[in-house]
Amino acid sequence: MVDIATRVYNHKWKIDPIVRSLIDTDFYKLLMCQSIFRNKPRTDVTFSLINRTTSVRLADLIDEGELREQLDHIRTLRLSRGESTWLRGNTFYGKRQMFRPGFMEWFEGLRLPPYHLEKHDGQYHLTFEGKWPEVMLWEIPALSTLMELRTRAALKDMGRFELQVLYARAMTRLWEKVERLRRIDGLRLADFGTRRRHSFLWQDWCVQALMEGLGGKFTGTSNCLIAYRRETEAIGTNAHELPMVYSALADSNEELAQAPYQVLADWHEEHDGNLRIILPDTYGTEGFLRNAPDWLASWTGIRIDSGDPVAGAETAIRWWISRGEDPREKLVIFSDGLDVDRIEQLHRHFAGRVKVSFGWGTMLTNDFRGLVAGDTLAPFSLVCKAVSANGRPTVKLSDNPNKAMGPPDEIARYKRVFGVGAQVAEEVLV
Repeated sequence: MVDIATRVYNHKWKIDPIVRSLIDTDFYKLLMCQSIFRNKPRTDVTFSLINRTTSVRLADLIDEGELREQLDHIRTLRLSRGESTWLRGNTFYGKRQMFRPGFMEWFEGLRLPPYHLEKHDGQYHLTFEGKWPEVMLWEIPALSTLMELRTRAALKDMGRFELQVLYARAMTRLWEKVERLRRIDGLRLADFGTRRRHSFLWQDWCVQALMEGLGGKFTGTSNCLIAYRRETEAIGTNAHELPMVYSALADSNEELAQAPYQVLADWHEEHDGNLRIILPDTYGTEGFLRNAPDWLASWTGIRIDSGDPVAGAETAIRWWISRGEDPREKLVIFSDGLDVDRIEQLHRHFAGRVKVSFGWGTMLTNDFRGLVAGDTLAPFSLVCKAVSANGRPTVKLSDNPNKAMGPPDEIARYKRVFGVGAQVAEEVLV
């Protein structure tokens, strides 16, 4: 097992790459990339870094030269032969050759496109512009890089023993969570913590801890590189990016209203089984389900990613019943702001009513709250989102209005088109 504290101490080297592989990314990004490569390969998209926690002044903490070194290094990466063989030949979700030869040939030749970086008022303005299949693959490595550079900045003055004690405390905290979780009968839990992790080494340690501590209750990791190295399942389906871009491309309000369903119609042609998971909250769960075509009710399940998770799952249960489906045969994946207390509560509330699963993110791979002076390692909310498509702004409404994004006039139009009424705002922690 890697001595994390010693490795962190040695991060004082001038360049120690944070991202060392193009598959140090989430599995859903590769699934979506293949779908986009097939359906919308010529779409021009811009991605932008968004720090929702403005009190964390990243440009004051992270040296610009070091950030550029890390980003430039990412642009040199290409798939290794072993990584390519794994993607081409491994079985994912019970399906062999998940990734088609044409897509793999393109991916094997890919180098990520240029980035644009500026500083304004203590924050980095980091953007990526280009063809959708290429620029979308910047999201995860960009977030991972900034999160880990922030970690390194907070730890740079610590000595060897101080680091050893810090990681011993963090390991103990995580293991105490594992001990609570393994008491839950029927638990199904995966690691969703790549985007806002403390570091790659820490995420890898967390996955190993879950594999040993939870056994069969641990279903896999969203991180492809860790899944490859640790021989565990790669987990993930699709994300808000797809309906956001499809919707921005709509030429009328009528087309806009149908865009989220067109996304899933394209997905339906490519995938079956546990990959048919609905993500309904991009423009409001209630309206999405109310207007959903009947064929969507036959899908395997739904992911609850914003708003009140109990209310969201109850809405899904009522919808399935109204469409003649048995909720007990459906999968509900909770993935928003989870920690042990909420996992226990949600499992207790829904066990036996639906098949319950959890995608545990930031509070798995970045819970260092209160472990250093000034709480400078506390997690914060950093995202990288598609902000325009073919020159048109994207919009996300969410079930939590504090997660909404887009120009105010477009947000208002989307709310009218999708029939979004009053919403309950919830604090965005991570």
